[in-house]
Amino acid sequence: MTGFGVGDVRDVPERWPTEGAEEVFSGHVFRVRRDRVRMPKGDGTEVVGRDVIEHPGSVGILALDDRDRVLLLRQYRHPVGHYLWEAPAGLRDVDGEPLHTLAARELLEEAGYRAGRWDVLLDLFPSSGMSDERTRIFLARDLVRVPDDEIDFERVHEEADMPVVWVPLAEAVRKALAGELHNMIAVSGVLAAHAARADGFTGLRPVEAPEG
Repeated sequence: MTGFGVGDVRDVPERWPTEGAEEVFSGHVFRVRRDRVRMPKGDGTEVVGRDVIEHPGSVGILALDDRDRVLLLRQYRHPVGHYLWEAPAGLRDVDGEPLHTLAARELLEEAGYRAGRWDVLLDLFPSSGMSDERTRIFLARDLVRVPDDEIDFERVHEEADMPVVWVPLAEAVRKALAGELHNMIAVSGVLAAHAARADGFTGLRPVEAPEG
């Protein structure tokens, strides 16, 4: 395919027609449906089945302190059978809640910090071939530690014991490229923060910026 240039490299909304859909699974966090999608084929079209995971969406927080360190916490992830070092994150599980408000709540509950400066770092579709999940990653700065007795949140199950470590940003980049970190939000956020830091973070969007 030809006719595209660098200026055309921008994701745009598009929706191919569907001939119908059925629910395959409904769980606590997500649902699965099977769409019958009409797709191009040669000079015509054909109807093809595609399974879609319906996900409420999520936010992530790349917290960067005044010593140029990022906050990572360790959490057990059963599907992949690993302890992963991750950035704080959470589901969009409150209807109408602004995303930066959700991010601030997750940073406080999971890590015990408040941030005085918030910017949008990245917007992602983490697994666009199978899920409609959207993830917005924020950069949080001007951090203040909140005493544990001022945080009204009980950590249970996977969140019951999450060690927190501050890692120099350059070292976090090295760990990501060396395959020592695997969490999507942590790796994407670390690499994006490292790139954004080159121009003093002046290219970042405000927290109210719409998702594309």
